[in-house]
Amino acid sequence: MEQPEDMASLSEFDSLAGSIPATKVEITVSCRNLLDKDMFSKSDPLCVMYTQGMENKQWREFGRTEVIDNTLNPDFVRKFIVDYFFEEKQNLRFDLYDVDSKSPDLSKHDFLGQAFCTLGEIVGSPGSRLEKPLTIGAFSLNSRTGKPMPAVSNGGLWMESLRTTGLEASGGVPGKKCGTIILSAEELSNCRDVATMQFCANKLDKKDFFGKSDPFLVFYRSNEDGTFTICHKTEVMKNTLNPVWQTFSIPVRALCNGDYDRTIKVEVYDWDRDGSHDFIGEFTTSYRELARGQSQFNIYEVVNPKKKMKKKKYVNSGTVTLLSFAVESECTFLDYIKGGTQINFTVAIDFTASNGNPSQSTSLHYMSPYQLNAYALALTAVGEIIQHYDSDKMFPALGFGAKLPPDGRVSHEFPLNGNQENPSCCGIDGILEAYHRSLRTVQLYGPTNFAPVVTHVARNAAAVQDGSQYSVLLIITDGVISDMAQTKEAIVNAAKLPMSIIIVGVGQAEFDAMVELDGDDVRISSRGKLAERDIVQFVPFRDYVDRTGNHVLSMARLARDVLAEIPDQLVSYMKAQGIRPRPPPAAPTHSPTQSPARTPPASPLHTHI
Repeated sequence: MEQPEDMASLSEFDSLAGSIPATKVEITVSCRNLLDKDMFSKSDPLCVMYTQGMENKQWREFGRTEVIDNTLNPDFVRKFIVDYFFEEKQNLRFDLYDVDSKSPDLSKHDFLGQAFCTLGEIVGSPGSRLEKPLTIGAFSLNSRTGKPMPAVSNGGLWMESLRTTGLEASGGVPGKKCGTIILSAEELSNCRDVATMQFCANKLDKKDFFGKSDPFLVFYRSNEDGTFTICHKTEVMKNTLNPVWQTFSIPVRALCNGDYDRTIKVEVYDWDRDGSHDFIGEFTTSYRELARGQSQFNIYEVVNPKKKMKKKKYVNSGTVTLLSFAVESECTFLDYIKGGTQINFTVAIDFTASNGNPSQSTSLHYMSPYQLNAYALALTAVGEIIQHYDSDKMFPALGFGAKLPPDGRVSHEFPLNGNQENPSCCGIDGILEAYHRSLRTVQLYGPTNFAPVVTHVARNAAAVQDGSQYSVLLIITDGVISDMAQTKEAIVNAAKLPMSIIIVGVGQAEFDAMVELDGDDVRISSRGKLAERDIVQFVPFRDYVDRTGNHVLSMARLARDVLAEIPDQLVSYMKAQGIRPRPPPAAPTHSPTQSPARTPPASPLHTHI
């Protein structure tokens, strides 16, 4: 049997869970009221964008805009095109310079200021338009030119003493405001496209001893480094050499990452029960070719390279024909966000006695002066990303499984801030503060009941079902769930509403019940009623504990895994309800006149970050 090297990825591939590249967004930069560094005219500004590595925190130059002569209010034409991941914190930095010569060396130009943000902050702002003040920040003098330069090292800005840099004389004061940067994000239109196609094959090689073959197709998109990533697998057609596979749909970005001429490789296999599928042959195409539809251009010879080398008279191992092809544009997650949909983030924390006495270091709730506990780490990792999609940054925070003062009644739905009327806390720091305060005032008790907090958030989600709001509940727990039947019923009811549930299990307990609630393998049901959507994502915290102690990286992985399904869950709710995205709010029309642009040295603006 001939088997390709990447057979392991083939057998493990799940067509629904295949890794689809992020959508791409185009960032447009404008500035207002920049510092004027030129004696006899206005500054000639240039913007440089940097991205930050997840692991080493180093800033890397991503690209540069053009230079625009003689303006303090530039609207740059050159865009930055970046891959967008909802589930990741993508740090960006924008540096502005007054360009004094044709040199590409930034140290030879005057520094005008900088701004930091995340990509999520830009797309989560009203109309995906973010305004930020530019500041001088911290910088040092360039040893060759004597000009101030941003002192950026290891991902942080490092203050250098004004005395050593002599910046009093240059007028550069750290923290000084020096104008505004306006950042707009627009999703690339081809990222919305979904292709629907159907294939058949003729005279495929017979691989089975007693019958014909059981063929299926596997599609791979090519990556920029020449490797291939599996992106779709058809169903198996039993006992035929002339199969007609069912029509299937796939996002265009999953098929070719938006590059219409990029190679798409298709492999043909004969299915075997034990997973050792026989390789029949392969062919290559591209999205542009497929888009021609049914024609003589879309009949492909299936070739087995090893057979071709061995047999001089070998022609092919059959042919595959494209029967139909159509493409349509779908509404995306970013369409809804740009149209004003807010994500309401609620946290529910487990205060049951199985967590251990908070005053002892063995407790999962122990507050060490040196590091955050598992609850605080998980909350911060998820909250830091999701907060940018909620304009008021007020987040309800609940606890469950504790005895409350003054009468010691047990509650499974109490506000961490003590305010029954309004359990909202200001920002992620506000939630952490309320959580720490609760640990000092309540008594850990039990049992571990989820249904009350699920119902609490479902009540709020049910109140607004017009698409303007979507609720995400984060439950952090250490325990074996006590009210499984009630929780299942609450989740089945919530699946009809605009909400999703994230569960992070901390500690060493068995989390079999959480896996069941997750519903990835078997959709959960209650009283014979199936959940309309899969809205629960569960991960055990222990899977993300980094033995090297690098919490930043391990928590980034945790956030990525629990948040990855939220965009699709939001879109699936909207589609099920027939809710279209609202038009984005109109941006201010003020566009001051400016001088022509000068093109900087070529620099890559398309890449993965």
